[in-house]
Amino acid sequence: MRGPLCAAAFSAIFAATLGACTPLQVVTHTVTATEARVPVGQYNLDPHHTSITFDVDHLKYTRFTMRFDRVAGQLDWKEGGLDKSQVTVTIEAASIDTHVALLDKMVKGPDMLDVERNPQIRFVSTRFERTGDARGKLTGDLTIRGVTQPVTLDVTFNGYGRDPLTKADTLGFSADGRFSRSKFGLTTWYPAVGDDIHVVIQTEAARPPAS
Repeated sequence: MRGPLCAAAFSAIFAATLGACTPLQVVTHTVTATEARVPVGQYNLDPHHTSITFDVDHLKYTRFTMRFDRVAGQLDWKEGGLDKSQVTVTIEAASIDTHVALLDKMVKGPDMLDVERNPQIRFVSTRFERTGDARGKLTGDLTIRGVTQPVTLDVTFNGYGRDPLTKADTLGFSADGRFSRSKFGLTTWYPAVGDDIHVVIQTEAARPPAS
């Protein structure tokens, strides 16, 4: 088979092959950092799109990082945006993951988090100080091992949009801050393990679509 006949047959086979394939759908949507466009209401932190990590100095070699795998929270978004809204976050202390099984057990034990008697780590916001567009310092009461201390986080509002998959109103935030673990009575292993805890947070909060 040669010439035009061959070319025509090849084109037919190629077209049939393409027709048998399901094309990938490209998901696109828009996100705005304009706080005034966010609908007022109660938003729940999405546990599948929330990351909370702590890191601490380890023997002056590096910052050792651990994460918490189970977190829940509510964001009460009000008129006025970040300045007027409040957030409450609850972390299951026993969900800490250091990537070292023996260390997990030690950190959860009575010398550190004592998770059996103190199952939750809790943060409740108390005030917000704006430092720029869609960003500022969020201060709240952090409770670890039954001790409550004020902690301030640098927060950035990444934006609002309608999630193209869930159709839920969704907000995104980034935050980080630092606190002294000794102020919460967590002095074990100091100074081999540093006192300064660095917190890094990435989270989404969603409001289910109206039924």
